[in-house]
Amino acid sequence: MSMLKVIEVLAESPDSFDAAAAAAVTKASESVRNIKSVYIKEMNAAVSDGKITSYRVNAKITFLLDDQAAT
Repeated sequence: MSMLKVIEVLAESPDSFDAAAAAAVTKASESVRNIKSVYIKEMNAAVSDGKITSYRVNAKITFLLDDQAAT
């Protein structure tokens, strides 16, 4: 039986929501192995002077626990 774990992370990018989601996965992969999926729970943007200054995502990242990776 496979065991998965979910962590919730916040990430942002000055470029787009897609870039913010990619940043979430890239940063999480520095300390978490076997990432299987990312679910974008929430999106929002910071605005200054009528323009979007950064895109933010609240993401749930699912990964396979280490002892299950070999099976």
